[in-house]
Amino acid sequence: MPLYVVRHAHAGSRSAWLEDDRLRPLSDKGWLQAKAIAERIAPLGPSVLLTSPYLRCQQTLEPLGELCGLTVQHDARLEEDSPLERSLAAIEDAPDNAVLCSHGDVIPDFINGLIRRGMDMHNSPLALRKASAFVLHHVNGLFTHAEYWEPPAFQSN
Repeated sequence: MPLYVVRHAHAGSRSAWLEDDRLRPLSDKGWLQAKAIAERIAPLGPSVLLTSPYLRCQQTLEPLGELCGLTVQHDARLEEDSPLERSLAAIEDAPDNAVLCSHGDVIPDFINGLIRRGMDMHNSPLALRKASAFVLHHVNGLFTHAEYWEPPAFQSN
């Protein structure tokens, strides 16, 4: 069974946000992306939803939680600037079919850590875009391979 690791959806400009960055919400585009993520992952039967405590990550998984009847749970090991070993521990502790949501600095760091440990990356992205995801496959606790999902595509009006 895989794990799904999602980069949070679009949250607008960090520099334009004047409050605590942990409280920066999704933009309208981000909510559309979050709903599209939910529609893609819900049929796969997620077991648990784990997210960075930052609001934009929590909101990214809320539509999925609503579709699946799951509560979004915070895991501080997934927050911005989380050290590699800490974020890797969150991935290693996650149950099969878990969906995790984190940030653009954390995800590439632990993906590269897993690659250094022998995980094969089928289609490595040039850049980790908001609302994109990795599907991580593991056998007996070892991550064997992963694939990258581009962000959901939708028509804007």
